[in-house]
This record gives sequence, C-alpha cells and structure tokens, in this order.
Amino acid sequence: MGRGKIEIKKIENQTNRQVTYSKRRAGIMKKAQELTVLCDAEVSLIMVSNSGKCVDFISPNISQKEFYDKYQKITKQDLWKSQYDEMHERLKHLMETNRKLRREIGQRVGEDLEGLGIHELRSLEQDLRNSAKVVRLRKFGLLSSQGETQKKKIKNLAGINGSLWQEYQERVEEEYIASGLSALELGNGGAPQVFSFRLQPSQPNLHDDEEYEIHGLRLA
Repeated sequence: MGRGKIEIKKIENQTNRQVTYSKRRAGIMKKAQELTVLCDAEVSLIMVSNSGKCVDFISPNISQKEFYDKYQKITKQDLWKSQYDEMHERLKHLMETNRKLRREIGQRVGEDLEGLGIHELRSLEQDLRNSAKVVRLRKFGLLSSQGETQKKKIKNLAGINGSLWQEYQERVEEEYIASGLSALELGNGGAPQVFSFRLQPSQPNLHDDEEYEIHGLRLA
C-alpha cells in the first residue's frame, strides 16, 4: 500500500513543529545546493523561523546584493522604493526644521527681520526680554553662590588665624614662665631681666630704656 497523502496545515505541537522545520530546512538547503551545481542556476534562499532565527543560502558565484540587483533588473521592480520615499520625506522634514531654526536664531541676533510684521516683532521682542531675564537671574544666582563660597573661605581663614594666634600667645607665655617670669611680673616691670637673656651681640641698637610691644603689652 502506498503512503497516504499528508494534509498540509500548521503543526500545533511546538516540539513537532520544530523537528519538522529542522528536517525540511535541511532538505530545501540541499535542493538549493543541487540546483546550483547541477543546473548552473543562481539561487538565493532566506528562511526565518517562528523563533526569529534566520538561515540563508546564496550560490557561491554571486553575492546577495548582485542577486537582488539582477532580480530588480529582470522583473522591473524596485525593492527599495518605499524605503527611499520614506527617507526622502524625512530628509525634507529635517531640512525644513533646520531652515526654521536657523531663521529663528538669526532673528534673535537682529538678522532676517524684513519679513516680520508688527505683531511678530513684538513677540520677538518679548521673547528676547524673557531670555534676558533668565540670563540675568542665572548670573545673579551664580554671583550669590560665589559670594557665599568666599564668605565661608574668609570665615575659615579667620578661624585658622585665631587658632594660630592663640597658640602663639600660649607658647610665648610658656617661655616666660619657664624663664621664671610670670605674666604678673611682666606687667610689674620684670621685663629687663627677660630681655637681658634675649639680647644678642648682633643687636647693639637695643637698650633697656627703649619701649617694646609684645602681644599687646606695652613695656616701658
């Protein structure tokens, strides 16, 4: 008995469908290769599965581009016309948008104003006022921010200076105490003894009867 005719319809079972596709894909690829070798035919074959995987075949003596160029020439069909038309329309739209933007930019610097009426000129003037206001606010904000930063720096430097001055005063007082002279003795005229230790031969111009100022204390 001969094999019964198989009804051609979609295979609902996913696994069976994939197995059938794999087998028949291999068969049709083999047929394409045989046509190329046996009949010296130029064959192009493209298959896309329902999972989105693409498989293609092209005769080794021709490229895909050459094949489709030949196809268009023989059939008098333009495969890319719709894409060309779409790209052309998009290019026209972009060129028009670019022209308008260039004109608006020129008008904002006082160019290309001849074709504007009184209402358009007033609108342009108001736009420029608004733009200037935005720029002015940004400038003032930046100046204010810079001013606050400088204030913080000055305050920080003042704090450092105060700390250094206090440390210096403490060290000087420690030196006086270490040499047997308290702050009270210094105020009561005990300075000559201290300065007698500190005078160097290289300072002949210093005398006991001169006046000295050390850290706000005036010594007579």
